[in-house]
Amino acid sequence: MSSIIDDSSIARLDATGQAQLVRNGEVTSAELLERAIALADRIDPEINAIIHRFDDKARATAVSPDLPDGPFKGVPFLLKDLWPASAGDPLHLGVKGLKEAGYIHPTDSDLVTNYRRAGFVIFGRTNTPELGLSATTEPLAYGATRNPWNIDHGPGGSSGGSAAAVAAGIVPAANASDGGGSIRIPAAMTGLVGLKPSRGRVPMGPLSEEWSRSCQHVVCWTMRDAANILDVSAIATVGDGVVAPNFGRPYATAVTESPGALRIGLLTDNPRLPTHEACAGAAQRAATELEALGHHVEMASPSALFDPQYTTGAPALWGGATALSLQTIAEWLGREITEDDVEPATWLMAQAGKSATALDAAAGHAATAAYRRAVCSWWNDFDLLITPTTASPPPVLGELAPTVDDPMRSAIGSIPYSLYTSPFNVTGQPGISLPLGQTDEGLPVGAQIIAAYGREDLLLQVGAQLEQVVNWSANRPPIHA
Repeated sequence: MSSIIDDSSIARLDATGQAQLVRNGEVTSAELLERAIALADRIDPEINAIIHRFDDKARATAVSPDLPDGPFKGVPFLLKDLWPASAGDPLHLGVKGLKEAGYIHPTDSDLVTNYRRAGFVIFGRTNTPELGLSATTEPLAYGATRNPWNIDHGPGGSSGGSAAAVAAGIVPAANASDGGGSIRIPAAMTGLVGLKPSRGRVPMGPLSEEWSRSCQHVVCWTMRDAANILDVSAIATVGDGVVAPNFGRPYATAVTESPGALRIGLLTDNPRLPTHEACAGAAQRAATELEALGHHVEMASPSALFDPQYTTGAPALWGGATALSLQTIAEWLGREITEDDVEPATWLMAQAGKSATALDAAAGHAATAAYRRAVCSWWNDFDLLITPTTASPPPVLGELAPTVDDPMRSAIGSIPYSLYTSPFNVTGQPGISLPLGQTDEGLPVGAQIIAAYGREDLLLQVGAQLEQVVNWSANRPPIHA
């Protein structure tokens, strides 16, 4: 085995760096995979990030002459156990009923096809709250994922398993999804980069729809990984409902280019609930550093951002989506879903969705459209908006977990974590969380930057500028390879 494999410095290489080793012949795909498997064996029992393993299948892929010679050939990779299906593997969505049935999905999603073409070697799936409906990763089906920075705390959700695995150094990057902040929240809580692309940037089919509030990408350590993996992921497929405009492609070039002097707004608090001083401080740090780099920063934000008149239709839309998910699961299992198959909050949300009328749903979509236009118009005068990623730092495990007496505890308790992120799932704009702060206890918090629709290039450019100044990849958690 190559000497580089025995060197702990490989754990600090990003996916782009590991792929370079394979291309240079310094390490083989099989050696990289065996190292990831060994790390998962050693580290994961402490953090519970990976809930499905298919090591032997991945070993066959790593040594196969048919492994595509893509930009990430031989790099070990993990999928979140939500909607990106992988053929012949479990797909349980955090749902007890699917786990107990041992459900195996027959086909790859379009995004997974793109990952395979890029050369990634997929060897597992990561923990997620049931249907991704919570900002904490504590599903009843698979138990809590723990934060590598402090195992008494959670890594956020719903991509908490992926974030914990990357933060701990098991893999350099992992698939994540974001329907209300589920890439950005766990990235902030584990010290990672979390880019939520624009609506329609990354294919969601065939199990999901590009018009939904959810989108797919990764959590990772570096801006170049965020850009390079987006380049191999953002490949539209026939039937995609939305295809975002291609400004600044390829994204790999964005991290080497200057955006020029930008006009940037800063928001560090909100009218709904208090923002923790460390979270506000991360946003302020982003503003201070960008101003020092020559950008113009001022206290400004969209006036409609927290206007409650635009959110009245959200319960019908969320409930309807949950009910539809349970209907899909029933089709997979070939039977009706019962209350015993899912968590109480999921069942309650689905029942609310079933009781909503077509008029309720139409009104929700109309309110969404009005909100999108009201918020997005602010970017006619500004290039970027900086906010805290979350209003609160990583929660203590159990703090957000539902109870018998309070089944909606997790949904309500998630509000401080999704307050700043979820508006941009509604508008469809790209946003990124960058690891620019810590609490007094050493827990990571993030700063969020939002661009106009389709302008991931600006986020990658300013993120790269901040990365040069802050060098966050040098700061690793206590539990790390």
